[in-house]
Amino acid sequence: MIGQLTGRMGYKGDGHVLIDVAGVGYIVHVSDRTMAGLPEPGAPVRLFTELLVREDLLQLFGFPTLLEKEWHRLLIGVQGIGAKGALAILSVLGPEGVSRAIALGDWGAVKAAPGVGPKIAQRVVNELKDKAPAVMALGASLSAPLQAPEASDVVLTEPEADAPAAPQPQGRSTAAAQADALSALENLGYSRGEAAQAIATVAGEAPDADTAELIRSGLRLLAPKG
Repeated sequence: MIGQLTGRMGYKGDGHVLIDVAGVGYIVHVSDRTMAGLPEPGAPVRLFTELLVREDLLQLFGFPTLLEKEWHRLLIGVQGIGAKGALAILSVLGPEGVSRAIALGDWGAVKAAPGVGPKIAQRVVNELKDKAPAVMALGASLSAPLQAPEASDVVLTEPEADAPAAPQPQGRSTAAAQADALSALENLGYSRGEAAQAIATVAGEAPDADTAELIRSGLRLLAPKG
């Protein structure tokens, strides 16, 4: 099993990239969001990967975080969603958006992905709604991006040692903040499902909310009405 690739960006194609690892080029399929965050050809690159094995085909899929990789794994477990269909959903929503849509039962958001009809979108939500809170709770540990390797860490096949490293995201991720807020609400006695729906609602309205704001707003949503 190939779980990670470290090398240099060879080229960017339509929905896939080539990563040069010690002179061997690996074709890796990625979501549109992942593609947008990858460096230019010649720069160091590192991705988590999943190898899909079929009778007549071997395909590698690449992810910048374990959160995206985990959602891809769960999505392809739903009947009617193939590996590329899962990438389409992740391209439209991103891993955190998938968490939010499924926690809220928002199959309309899932249906926005190309090639995903209403019946399949509803099936995705119905089959994964119980798993969304668990994935959200692990957000802090799953959402850390792989650091781009230094030029000295990559075996070069031609003199490109001065190629720039890919820019790295700064600060704490929204997935980590949501995971902390979810844990806090559970500690206050709310069920995991209730807490996940509240956090997903708040995150949809305020995507940049930090942990404290997520908790405060989540508590307002969960407070008894009347």
